[in-house]
Amino acid sequence: MDKHTGDAPVAASGSQAPRLKRVGSVIALVAALGIGIAVFGGRSDEAASQLMIEVYKDPACGCCSKWVDHLREQGFVVRATDTTDLAAFKVSHAVPRSLQSCHTALVDGYVIEGHVPAADVRRLLEERPAIAGLAVPGMPIGSPGMEVEGMQAQPYDVMAFERDGGARVFARHGS
Repeated sequence: MDKHTGDAPVAASGSQAPRLKRVGSVIALVAALGIGIAVFGGRSDEAASQLMIEVYKDPACGCCSKWVDHLREQGFVVRATDTTDLAAFKVSHAVPRSLQSCHTALVDGYVIEGHVPAADVRRLLEERPAIAGLAVPGMPIGSPGMEVEGMQAQPYDVMAFERDGGARVFARHGS
């Protein structure tokens, strides 16, 4: 180990050794900066989409599976887990009862409840507000996963919610 830089000796001949050591240090610095940007903000749409969204849903619910398909079509990586005890899961993740829907997801420290559009999930991950998560209460017709042929889409709000139960409108969809 070099006592000044902490680098391990580089096997090279003659004047190449110091240059290789500097190149290795520069590569390590660039890698560290890249990791810092990815972890501490400045996420691009692509980086946000590559975060794992973990969806917990009832195995018999078709609209939940359609919402998972919607996320995947929008470029998100999704792991879906079937469970029959969603109520306890929702309580443990501070989803207010008035905002609950048929499935719950976790992504990068946030809770996503119900049929939240992928664009709103992406916005959440880009803006990083100090909230617990987003929710679309109930199952409004026309929301992602709830498209019903022959039925007119209902206007609906995506709600931002706090761990203490407070909520506000994050996005409006429809008329």
